[in-house]
Amino acid sequence: YGCAKRMVDVLNKAYHEDHGCMFTSVIPCSIFGPHDNFDLEGRAIPGLIRKAYEAKKDGTTFEIWGTGAALRQFIYNLDLAKLFIWVLREYTEVDPIILSPNAEDEVSIKDVAMMILEAFDFKGEVQFLTDKSDGQLKKTASNAKLRTYLPQFQFTSTRQAIKETVQWYIDNYHTEHIRK
Repeated sequence: YGCAKRMVDVLNKAYHEDHGCMFTSVIPCSIFGPHDNFDLEGRAIPGLIRKAYEAKKDGTTFEIWGTGAALRQFIYNLDLAKLFIWVLREYTEVDPIILSPNAEDEVSIKDVAMMILEAFDFKGEVQFLTDKSDGQLKKTASNAKLRTYLPQFQFTSTRQAIKETVQWYIDNYHTEHIRK
């Protein structure tokens, strides 16, 4: 999968050199937000939102795999949509661009889980399943290139984006808009 994604960059450069075509790739960090896929086996924040909702609804323990120590960068899908529009209209390089918040906005899985529980006003038991893997502890991506183009772009804070996503999830749980 990773190799295939890298080959897109090679193909973009080849088309540019041979035919003058202007294609590029965007590389977002972990995405979440309204209209997401809230599959329990999926990505971190959407899966944790679903688990928290179900734990609160069912009165069960909220379980988090690992210690919660792993650090991640997350991007709110509404911020990513704004950046996609900018890339389509303004970005003129063949080389890919990373779309992610600043490295100092990296957050631990434990902190993300606590933000989700706070947004749900969850008062139940929380358990870290330390016999499960944390995965890679750090996956920092540099957004230096993005910042040279858009130094003033304001990312929605992870806390605010989680709050809005949780509210959307609650409001849409019983509709066809929730993908589980």
